[in-house]
Amino acid sequence: MKAKNGKVISINVSEKTGIKKLPVKSAELKVEFGIVGDAHAGDEREGYGHRQVSLLAKKSIDKIIEMGLEVSHGDFAENLTTEGIVLTDLPLGTTIKFPDGVTLEVTQIGKECHDRCAIYHAVGDCVMPKEGIFTRVVVGGTISAGDEIEILQ
Repeated sequence: MKAKNGKVISINVSEKTGIKKLPVKSAELKVEFGIVGDAHAGDEREGYGHRQVSLLAKKSIDKIIEMGLEVSHGDFAENLTTEGIVLTDLPLGTTIKFPDGVTLEVTQIGKECHDRCAIYHAVGDCVMPKEGIFTRVVVGGTISAGDEIEILQ
């Protein structure tokens, strides 16, 4: 059952965890791995294999901007910045599909922050623990900034 369409505003990657990610035009996603070249990809960190690709809505970033902070896409270490979808309303197991067939499955909503990471110290708050979601790659391929997102239930 089709729920709603959205859009990828930005694709963001970093070589290390716990830091801001930098925007790229496109990315290759590998099944049960994540985004090639991103520090959060893979399952080498025990217990994190279900958090291969993270998503955060542009609206979440806009809330922090309205607080007077200068932040942008990737500043909260999200892999995909999206618009048009209320990510936290997606139930676990929801399928997220991209134009070329790349498919993600929602595996976690929000996260617990045990330590104040570099992102928190740099921007003064972090919306990722409350409003970010995490997915695993079910079907691999390439996605690009500007791609439509189809939410399937």
